[in-house]
Amino acid sequence: MAQQGMLRDYRFTDAAEDIRGSKLFGRNDEKLGKIDDVIFDHASGLIRYVVVDTGGWLSTKRFIVPSERLRASAEHKDDFAVDLSKEQVESLPPYDESHLESDQQWADYEGKYRSKWDTGPVMHREGTDRNITPTTQQMPGNFRSDRAVGSGLTFKDTGAFERGDFAAGTDTVEISQSANGIGPRWDTFQNRLRERRKEVINPGSTQSGADTYSKAS
Repeated sequence: MAQQGMLRDYRFTDAAEDIRGSKLFGRNDEKLGKIDDVIFDHASGLIRYVVVDTGGWLSTKRFIVPSERLRASAEHKDDFAVDLSKEQVESLPPYDESHLESDQQWADYEGKYRSKWDTGPVMHREGTDRNITPTTQQMPGNFRSDRAVGSGLTFKDTGAFERGDFAAGTDTVEISQSANGIGPRWDTFQNRLRERRKEVINPGSTQSGADTYSKAS
């Protein structure tokens, strides 16, 4: 069984807690599309990516964004932003939902996808629209850099970014399993997904409680 999955037709009882349908804005406040679904880890329930429906401007219709690259939009309430342009999105490997049917297929796609971020190394400063080019002290492999950056970035013992801000020239980069600091709406959605992940993975199962998933009619 694949270790990553999507919500697909499932909806929260309280629609206000669902981020699907929220708009995603890119550089210069350019609308990239709407969040159509999320890709989450079956074991933990943590969201790895959001799936964005472009509404037609992209030939493949949809693309994905690592959750830790998102931030709450400062200009648009309840929406999100990412430091990407349409041109950059078009350069990403085409997303195909069928890749999730096999762990090997997904690993192959994810490897190609990650390599497209290896053009920096540029780090995003959390909570702003600014990018910063690392100094020598901030480069991967320098264990003081997590203190120097001061924005929540941490490094693994391998010297790779843990938050998914990818650095060129390393094969050990991993995309973070969590995305902190995006905002209360994201946190609520993430928590509900973690609570109900077994029900999402196994649609026939039921759980007690007023706040349950129901299949969209």
